[in-house]
Amino acid sequence: MGLFDRKEKYIRINPNRSLKKTVEREAPEVPDELFAKCPACKHMIYQKDLGPAKICPTCCYNFRISAQERLSLTVDEGTFEELFTGLETSNPLHFPKYQEKLQAAKEATGLDEAVLTGLAEIGGSKIALAIMDANFIMGSMGTVVGEKLTLLFELATEKKLPVVVFTASGGARMQEGIMSLMQMAKISAAVKCHSNAGLFYLTILTDPTTGGVTASFAMEGDIILAEPQALIGFAGRRVIETTVREDLPEDFQKAEFLQDHGFVDAIVNRLELKDTIAQLVAFHGGEK
Repeated sequence: MGLFDRKEKYIRINPNRSLKKTVEREAPEVPDELFAKCPACKHMIYQKDLGPAKICPTCCYNFRISAQERLSLTVDEGTFEELFTGLETSNPLHFPKYQEKLQAAKEATGLDEAVLTGLAEIGGSKIALAIMDANFIMGSMGTVVGEKLTLLFELATEKKLPVVVFTASGGARMQEGIMSLMQMAKISAAVKCHSNAGLFYLTILTDPTTGGVTASFAMEGDIILAEPQALIGFAGRRVIETTVREDLPEDFQKAEFLQDHGFVDAIVNRLELKDTIAQLVAFHGGEK
């Protein structure tokens, strides 16, 4: 019995906590942001291996990035001038808690809406630039997005500037109903005026570009580029399969599939986009 009486000299257990809690507390923890799973090849990737451009080292899939990250990768440093800020929706349908959702998105992204607009230089050429951000209510197109893009095209037409638009959207914003759908025609009219003035319009389709954005200004560019494996389409895959009563190819609505069928002119890796845009703008009369 003496041996068992002395066991507390060697094993000390706090009577106020269970052994289970002690084990759980000492278990190693892996931060959630340390690794990322590639949506394309499904590999787990150490975040630092993605680099600032966030490209999968295994399959070259281009991860979704914010408007600010896109800006830093694309335009000449210190040349971006943001325009058309401070516009707000009147919540035309009086959708419940819509204003609260907008405010939460503004705080989370640092943007005032789902598109960032302004003037910038790429490779020394002056352009009008718009960058959509899928982090802001899935990049959905509401009245403010439509107004900002329309104003940008009108300013570019006045100043005789080429327009470069990065698209990323889930489509029309349901909280604004028909008012959201009307933006398709509104922006398209401004694109047509810009085109009639003989000016260059370049679109870059990023993951995802869907719905009313695809059905309007995203596919109206003089040249249409896309990032590798970007999801591009109008209706959802299951909706189309149910309608046509056919099984669709696995890569249906991927950028590569659309390029093969003539909807996309070229697929460009994110690290090469800045030089490609600069060359295209310069070739189509961009001013420095």
